[in-house]
Amino acid sequence: MELTRLFLITFFSALLGVVPPGLVNMTVAKTCLERGKKSGVFVAVGASVVVLVQALLAILLAKYIFNNPFVRNILLRAGGVVFLLMAIYFFVKAKKKSPKVKTYKNGKTKSFFKGVMVSLLNILPIPFFCAIGAALHVTYDLVNVSAFILAASLGTFATLYLYVLSFLKIENKTAKFTKYSNYFMGVLMLVLVIVTLARIFVSDAI
Repeated sequence: MELTRLFLITFFSALLGVVPPGLVNMTVAKTCLERGKKSGVFVAVGASVVVLVQALLAILLAKYIFNNPFVRNILLRAGGVVFLLMAIYFFVKAKKKSPKVKTYKNGKTKSFFKGVMVSLLNILPIPFFCAIGAALHVTYDLVNVSAFILAASLGTFATLYLYVLSFLKIENKTAKFTKYSNYFMGVLMLVLVIVTLARIFVSDAI
């Protein structure tokens, strides 16, 4: 019963955590529109595989991260720099004229690694799963840890797959979506920079 509770709570937490538009799910949506459903699914799979590792790191490092201000601040500063660079990238990309949509073949491997790279840039799941793991008091045995990371990955994939299905319905508006999603992503990255800076100042003040 405890194992089932752990799995379900982690699964739905991960599922709901990816619902708000963010770096990974917007990348999945854009890839789906520009390259097709299969490529979008492979991006989702690549991102979900990384979540396995991120959830595992979160469980193993939870106590260390929360109890070590130096490590916490290093992670925050690294995240702030990454978010700032990503914001610049998306704003520059949004300014460019949207190219015609092309059809790509045999892009499964490329799409998979695209999902991996985008998910690696997104460090937010680590503190997110740290908090969930701490709240659920996950014990450090193989069964519980395996259930936790599997639920985190499957919950993430479930939401990303829903993004694939949803955005396929607006494929006739691909160019407009691509342009404005780049602006949205740029603003989102700036918000994350501000939030990260605020957390750094709060941490330094403590």
